[in-house]
Parts: sequence; C-alpha cells; structure tokens
Amino acid sequence: MSNAILTSSQYQNYRKIDLIVVHCSATRCNRPFALEAVIACHKARGFATIGYHYYVTRDGVVHAGRPLYQEGAHATGFNRRSIGVCYEGGLSPEGKPMDTRTLLQKETLRKLLSRLKTDYPEAVILGHRDLPGVRKECPCFDAAVEYHWIGSQYQREM
Repeated sequence: MSNAILTSSQYQNYRKIDLIVVHCSATRCNRPFALEAVIACHKARGFATIGYHYYVTRDGVVHAGRPLYQEGAHATGFNRRSIGVCYEGGLSPEGKPMDTRTLLQKETLRKLLSRLKTDYPEAVILGHRDLPGVRKECPCFDAAVEYHWIGSQYQREM
C-alpha cells in the first residue's frame, strides 16, 4: 500500500466521530511487527480483523485497517465515536514503555492526524492512555500535548 493518507470525507456522515485515539502496538522497537502480525494478533483475541483504522509502520507507511465507516475495536467504551490510529513500536529493546517513533512515523502521523482533523474538525486527538479507566502507557508519549495544534492554522500545510 502506498504512503498516501487514506481518508475520505464520504464516510464522515456514517458515524459521529468526536475522538481520534492514538495507540502504539506495544512491541519492541528492535523487532518488526508488520500489519499482518497486528491482524493475526487481533483475530487471536476474537476480533473480525484489525481493530485500528490506521496502522503506521516504522518506515512511515500508513496501512488502512478497518474502514472509517466501521466501528473500531481499539478503545473499549469509546469505539463507536472514535477513530483508532496505531504506530508500530512503543517499547524499548528491553520491553520498557518508550517513545520509539521514527522520524518517518512522526511525520506520517502528523500528516494523517491533520487530514483526519480536516474531515472531523470537532474530534479531539488524544492517546489511549488518556481515556478514563485506561491503565497503560500507550502510546508512550503525550499525544494530546504533541498534537494540540492540529486543526489550527498549521493545517494549511496539507
């Protein structure tokens, strides 16, 4: 799949979206965890397919997961109203929570989240760890702080 940002406003009327939830795959940064591995992991947990709408691998490529019109399976209690975006990594080589995003992932996430905010201007961007009741460090950085400016004048970069 190409690195094109895969969003389309044709789907925005199917679901009311007010959250964009950023996740990490909680995998070690020195071990690959390709899209197929995420799909297999989620199917093993009983999901029909990948629970995220987008998955960003270390090389900065955006992979489409569930269609935007379909409810995700990434944030219990919030799936109906959210879009799930996950990046590969999130753990140090020793398995400790750590911001392991590559420069390519950071740039791709910025572009993808900017595009999603264009299609869903009322949506708030936050990390999975910021949701009530979540007790994990995913995504291993403060997404709400890092992406607070998206939707402002900087969005014109798209």
